[in-house]
Amino acid sequence: MLCRSCNKVRSNRPRGLCYSCYYKPEVRALFPSTSKFARKGSGIDVYLPPLSNEPTVASPGSEDKILVLMERARNGQCLWHPMDAVKELPALESPLVYQLAGVA
Repeated sequence: MLCRSCNKVRSNRPRGLCYSCYYKPEVRALFPSTSKFARKGSGIDVYLPPLSNEPTVASPGSEDKILVLMERARNGQCLWHPMDAVKELPALESPLVYQLAGVA
């Protein structure tokens, strides 16, 4: 099969392109991937929905947080706000850390 772009050389790169055409970004952009393993479909675009107007103080996993997430989804906003409340992890005692690491 000849290159889909120049039609001169046998294609030896993905997308049905020859070596020269494949490594030219402007040419490669014209020919989408033909692989069945290529990332296709919804959720792959670079579009990010807008952030919500304000973060929530509801703790993760709580009913309030789930209601906030549902409201954000309904409004087409990003589900996670960078300033949302996070679950605080308990501090590990140092003997436990050594025991888990197999040192003690």
